[in-house]
Amino acid sequence: LEDQDCPRLTVVLVLATLIAAFGSSFQYGYNVSVVNSPSQFMQQFYNTTYMERYHSPMEENVLTLLWSLSVSMFPLGGFFGSLMVAPLVNKLGRKGTLLFNNIFSIVPAIMMGVSEIAKSYEIIIVARFIVGICAGLSSTVVPMYLGEIAPKNLRGALCIVPELFITFGILCAQVLGIRNILGNSTGWTLLLGLTGIPAAIQLLLLPFFPESPRYMLIQNGDEKKATKALQRLRGWDDVDSELLEMRQEDQSEKAEGHLSVFSLLSQRSLRWQLISIVVMMMGQQLSGVNAIYYYADSIYGSAGVRESDIQYVTVGTGAVNVFMSVTAVFIVEASGRRLLLLCGFGICCGACVLLTVALNLQETVTWMPYVSIASVIVYIIGHAIGPSPIPYVVATEMFRQTARPAAFMVAGSVHWLSNFVVGLIFPFLEVSLGPYSFIIFAVICLVTLIYIWLVVPETKKKTFLEVFQMFAKRNKVELNLGDGDLPPKGLKESPQDAQKATPF
Repeated sequence: LEDQDCPRLTVVLVLATLIAAFGSSFQYGYNVSVVNSPSQFMQQFYNTTYMERYHSPMEENVLTLLWSLSVSMFPLGGFFGSLMVAPLVNKLGRKGTLLFNNIFSIVPAIMMGVSEIAKSYEIIIVARFIVGICAGLSSTVVPMYLGEIAPKNLRGALCIVPELFITFGILCAQVLGIRNILGNSTGWTLLLGLTGIPAAIQLLLLPFFPESPRYMLIQNGDEKKATKALQRLRGWDDVDSELLEMRQEDQSEKAEGHLSVFSLLSQRSLRWQLISIVVMMMGQQLSGVNAIYYYADSIYGSAGVRESDIQYVTVGTGAVNVFMSVTAVFIVEASGRRLLLLCGFGICCGACVLLTVALNLQETVTWMPYVSIASVIVYIIGHAIGPSPIPYVVATEMFRQTARPAAFMVAGSVHWLSNFVVGLIFPFLEVSLGPYSFIIFAVICLVTLIYIWLVVPETKKKTFLEVFQMFAKRNKVELNLGDGDLPPKGLKESPQDAQKATPF
């Protein structure tokens, strides 16, 4: 007999996870780094097109502005995509939103693929914004969907799979962007347009898999469909224990309904959960990871790597990133979320300090460029096991069903705004601070580590109600837990606390 308390992976659960992550999360990673390798050929296209239109060469500052827009429109689109999460997942469901999101991938893939024929660099900039919307939606909806279809003993591992596909997408873009493959004057449009293929695959296959049972039961009130979906996902008919836990969560939230972002901010019972998610998302992005991805070539160039070798070093670091993401999938349930976050941010902090020292000494010590490369690799290892995958896992576990869409909307907005800020200001930091620019990232990693150590609890193998209970004391709310076989009255704020609740 199967252990009902520790369900195993089933074919349906595995395929639903892989299709959701490949069709959505893969594109996020792919589009993060796809413009890195062919940048010089894309800028040549911008200049040539301008010449044909206006019969004069493009000024250097105009070209720099257009290229900055091409890079930064992606995270800006991600921010707008994150703002669409709550209304879409409440209206269309988790799976429905992922299917709808494919529009924001297939359309810009076609636009970027025909940009050279159309002789329009504006199309690329607009398409980057649209595909950013796709990434903004997928980066939050995929972990939410997987967190809700996974049993609690597998939730951490399955919620890291999207991060694995993000790193795989980055690696694929780096490999395909090698000069001898597609990172050249004739192949760059195809390189950009390939992002539509995973979306098309997901559009064809995901409809055959279940919607989130929690969404169908708690938000749609359709217990029959929720039961059937849960039976398919678990591989057996007896799913009464999970259904009971969902009913208990439903009962505890009856009075709340769908929480808006503003009402989420005013909920005392969710105050420290929300602060924790904001801190972790800011720490994840402001720790400098996207400075590595957006400007990897310039970092290696300043480290003294020969120009002809940079593309292969970049691919090598991408492969390390994928390997460590795979490792995180297998160790997250054994080690827990909190330990991986603490170790990850600690490693990143140390790597940033070491990179600063190496960049300062590379002119005087011949072997320092190798230390710089090693520092980047160590940084990527640290980020891949903790800061990259774990915040969204914890975000899924910290919030109950009605609060989760609004919470993910806040988390996604912070994620993408921080991403945008790093992509925008890092070149200026590099110019003004030189080797010391990474000290700022080291400080951010250290501050985030201290916060997690003091505030964030371990959430592995806990139900959503149990996690809510763990924060009750810090939030200064009273819990009312029902007993017996009947669903409890729920976990809620006391009347006195509800009256005193104010936005923080």
